[in-house]
Amino acid sequence: MSAPHALWTSMLPADTTFAPDQVAVGAAGNRIRFADGSERLCATSGLWNVPLGFGAPAITEAVDRATREASYLSLFRAPHRHAQIAAEALIDVAGEDRYSRVIFSTSGGAANDAAMKLARQYWSHRRDESRSLIVGLKGSYHGTMYGSQSLSGQDLLQSVYSVDRRSVRHVSHTDDGEELELLLRREGGRVAAVVVEPVLGSGAHVLSDAFVSRLLSLRDAHGFLVVADEVATGFGRTGTMFATDDWPAPPDLLILSKALTNGAAGAAAILVGPRVASEFVRGGWTFVHGETQAGTPACAAAIVTVIEELRRLDVESTVRALATRVSLLAAGWKADGLVDELTGRGCFVGLGLRDRDGAPLSGAEVLRVVSAIAQRGVLVQPGPSAIQVVPAYGFDAGELRELDSAVRAGLSRAQESSA
Repeated sequence: MSAPHALWTSMLPADTTFAPDQVAVGAAGNRIRFADGSERLCATSGLWNVPLGFGAPAITEAVDRATREASYLSLFRAPHRHAQIAAEALIDVAGEDRYSRVIFSTSGGAANDAAMKLARQYWSHRRDESRSLIVGLKGSYHGTMYGSQSLSGQDLLQSVYSVDRRSVRHVSHTDDGEELELLLRREGGRVAAVVVEPVLGSGAHVLSDAFVSRLLSLRDAHGFLVVADEVATGFGRTGTMFATDDWPAPPDLLILSKALTNGAAGAAAILVGPRVASEFVRGGWTFVHGETQAGTPACAAAIVTVIEELRRLDVESTVRALATRVSLLAAGWKADGLVDELTGRGCFVGLGLRDRDGAPLSGAEVLRVVSAIAQRGVLVQPGPSAIQVVPAYGFDAGELRELDSAVRAGLSRAQESSA
């Protein structure tokens, strides 16, 4: 047995070793190259991060220019113009009637931590210190920082890491908000915020219109803040610029990452609505949060250019057209008995998997399916008893045929091996 490499890869057993065909060495367009010389079509947009394709020229050029012109500038106790321009671009694309300030962060997990802090401080300064509970959804994923891991509604070894969940609650998203309403009847006066993914990143489960409507009505009744984690769904992924654009009313905080820089830099952003921002300004309150690499010139340049490129591509119509074609493929996989359930929205598709006895596939079995599809030349994302297809927005007809062929072959092979 070969010894593990010095690099400790995330989310896998520590003794995992990798063959050359599993070690990426480069990427371009929608394809990733590996150390053995092979190449695979990436149907995950680089873990959702690269909807415009690997090495998008406009973005790489903008980042290169910012690195040469400014190298590094921080946001500790002073602004810089690059971050100001990026913040203005984000407010413009998200709607200045919905959001008024931007806090830069470095990852979705860190941004979720910051949002939880911001919500608790909002209520503390309003002399309502009892409002410290944060409510999340069962099955959700918000990251693995201490705060975001406590908020994530999956088993992520929280007890092993002594993650403090005493001020966190989790409710179902499949009951149109019944459990959330029951919780609020008991503890509504203690809830600072409810944090939701419009489409859960794990499994691509879409919040129903009834759940969203109830969530917003309960906000009116109980006063808590609504935080939308659009790390996975932001920037056109579901067919609108943001999934919450279709909501009857906006959230109070909007969390963005992944597609924010098209993978060119580690970045996240919290867009703050006027309800929260105006109170901090009126009270002269200081938000005690800072991240060394947040909002650097390179990050800012990538953000501005991503927004420009999405507008140039008319991203909403582009994604809807691609989503129609992906949906047809997925419907065919289901009709042919290769998958059990279809979830998701737009170009964010979940494919539920069960074994021959009708039981949901285990995590290990899902990874075997992902591996079987990869051996056919396409990379897909594992999920809970599911795989997920998250194509970049520039997928062409030939790449869709590759996707169809590999998914069919991989699922068929996995079914045969489990027989």
